[in-house]
Amino acid sequence: MPFVNTRSPEGKKFAVGIFTKLGEVCKNLAFAERACKYYYLSAILSDKEEFVCAALDATLLVANCSELFTSADFNAIYEEYKKIFKNITPYPKKFYDHEKFRVGFMSADFRNHAAIFWTWTLITQLNRKAFDVYCYSNTQDEDAVTEQLRKGFVIWRDIRKLTDAEAAKLIRDDEIDILFDLGGHTSDARFRVLAYHPASVQMSGVGYMNSTGLDCFDFFLSDVYCTGNVAATSEFFNEKVLRLPHSHIRYSPSIKLAPAAEPPCIKNGYVTFGSFNQYRKITDSLLIAWKTILDLVPNSRLLLKAKIFNDKDGKNFVSERLQRFGIDPKRVEMRGFSANHVAEYADMDIALDTFPYTGGVTTCEALYMGVPVVSLYGDKPGSRFGLSLLNNVGLEELAVDSYEDYVKRAVALANDWDLIAMLRRNLRTMMEKSPLMDTVDYILSVQRAFVSILDYERKQHESEQNS
Repeated sequence: MPFVNTRSPEGKKFAVGIFTKLGEVCKNLAFAERACKYYYLSAILSDKEEFVCAALDATLLVANCSELFTSADFNAIYEEYKKIFKNITPYPKKFYDHEKFRVGFMSADFRNHAAIFWTWTLITQLNRKAFDVYCYSNTQDEDAVTEQLRKGFVIWRDIRKLTDAEAAKLIRDDEIDILFDLGGHTSDARFRVLAYHPASVQMSGVGYMNSTGLDCFDFFLSDVYCTGNVAATSEFFNEKVLRLPHSHIRYSPSIKLAPAAEPPCIKNGYVTFGSFNQYRKITDSLLIAWKTILDLVPNSRLLLKAKIFNDKDGKNFVSERLQRFGIDPKRVEMRGFSANHVAEYADMDIALDTFPYTGGVTTCEALYMGVPVVSLYGDKPGSRFGLSLLNNVGLEELAVDSYEDYVKRAVALANDWDLIAMLRRNLRTMMEKSPLMDTVDYILSVQRAFVSILDYERKQHESEQNS
């Protein structure tokens, strides 16, 4: 922007605002690399630490949607992030001997938000005879879910109006053994609070499927499918990875709506593929694969649902993009976002997962409604969530590691209507009996993990003190 004098405070502020808006627009239009460039420019031009953090969070979040970003690219952004913490002095490492373990959860999403479907069981079902649970809330748009948590069996702390130092002191004074950040690099993160390292042990995971890349975290909660190979994942994680034996999340469905009696292909006479994932996750490579699938399955349709389709301009923009990839828009139904979207899985035979930023809640919702999901996974942990979900529900053959197999698996399933119908009838039961919805086993696994990492860190600290 040569016409803006970014050396002046006014010019710099104007440029930051413009770059931020451009980043938002590019993100919404699925131009991931451009969005990251604009978010990053706004971050390095801003003088406000809070805004720099938010801009870098946005950069990292959108970078997950791109196949072009390497671990080196992520690490470069992490290093920029760490500069914000250079004037923060962490508290000395300290361990406590409480009668019960004190676990704190920090989030900006203690509300009706996709993340709550993962975190609700974790927050509410820990054994209260052994654990005291604290919630440190930076939730801006509180609702009935917030109120339910606040009135539940937790110790509620609202940190929205506290400075970073004040929030860190509050956590320190609460003598938290394990502080679990549930948001990662999503909106309204408070990593500057965590930079003080107010808790004995700090960890991330569940709400964000990639590393935070920051030194203030000791552990990242994952599972054997998302991060099963230490050698393969070590370059992607700054934290020590804690792997649960099955799933590192427990899915809590938003509604108990029953699946449709039969898949739509039976009455329509053709197969309907679909994706309710955010539009920003749809890459060019994915469209090429979807085009091939539609070509190989005669008369098939594609059902897409996202906020970009809420208006005519959004639909026209996507229609033009589809045509550039040889997809006839007449074979694609575009539906805008709606609150009752779960019921609309009844109009879909097969869900096609996105890549490299795979679905999470959308995949679970599809499976819960009897819709099989075909997912592509890669080396990055954030690209392997579909692999984890499908393995845990018993559909591991629908998770593949190449675009060629992604196409083959989708086409093969589309040609087996008996299997589609069988899955429609049985997937709900399969899911309910799987680790994805096994509350008892999940909570026991998490509790054992919490105890083990706290014990490990305590012994490491004592060893360092005695050396």
